[in-house]
Amino acid sequence: MSTISAWINAARPRTLPLSLSGIFVGLSLSHAHGSEAPVTVIACLFTTIFFQVLSNLANDLGDGMKGTDNAARIGPTRAVQSGEISMQQMRMAVSAFGMLSLFSAGLLIYSAPAIQSNSGILFYSLLAVLCVIAAITYTVGKKAYGYHGFGDVMVFLFFGVVAVSGTKHLFDSTFVYNELFGALAIGSWSTMVLNLNNMRDIENDAKSGKRTLVVLLGAANAKRYHYVLAGMGCLAWGILLYRIAAETQNYFIGLAGLPMLLIIKHLSKVVSIQEAKAYDPELKKVALSTFFASVLCYALSFF
Repeated sequence: MSTISAWINAARPRTLPLSLSGIFVGLSLSHAHGSEAPVTVIACLFTTIFFQVLSNLANDLGDGMKGTDNAARIGPTRAVQSGEISMQQMRMAVSAFGMLSLFSAGLLIYSAPAIQSNSGILFYSLLAVLCVIAAITYTVGKKAYGYHGFGDVMVFLFFGVVAVSGTKHLFDSTFVYNELFGALAIGSWSTMVLNLNNMRDIENDAKSGKRTLVVLLGAANAKRYHYVLAGMGCLAWGILLYRIAAETQNYFIGLAGLPMLLIIKHLSKVVSIQEAKAYDPELKKVALSTFFASVLCYALSFF
């Protein structure tokens, strides 16, 4: 495998659509759906991608250093684990993307129409730093929170609350209840993806000392937890679309609920899964369903 291919795989392109889902929902709820500030929209998308790639590289580094990524792992082979990228190279890449993420976040804050006050600039600057810290410390460090069952909480917060509400308030400062329902839906579905990943890796994680929530709950309870996440996400998404339709008389927005059918179909598959490796194909299904729902919501919000 070439070096370029190794770096592309380490960046995990298939995770990027999910990371953008909350951004599109936040844009759909913002003033003029972000159309009055195209530079901010572009900066927001790029900053999110940089944060996600940073997280993926740091995850590869952390799990590689701790020996969690090994031959017994079911998922895709990781770059540090396979030796395609050395730990030193990965450390340098993590540092580079950390700085790139902060630089991009700075441009985003500078261009955002609703961030004019010193307090707003300070808040979003601290939030950007927290995003970088969270991306790195998921698996890197002695107290990596991904090894102590807090990964789900952080995914819910950053993929849901921060992505949706944080994006919306780049364009207008008014609070609306719809952002809570959007955050709950995207946060729940994003956490489902992590839960699938951890159900797939439950045996190897337990042996490696990675105490994910799945390891703590056990396989059977992790499945039940998965159903709860799906139910919360679908309920919140349905309420969000209903409220938008009622407030704007835009009934086309209801079409953004169609991807929920894919979530339901996914659950019927999860019910029958007996072997951990069978969870792997389901990750992409939930991630893409979430992405399609968010893009539809954004596109249909212009009607």
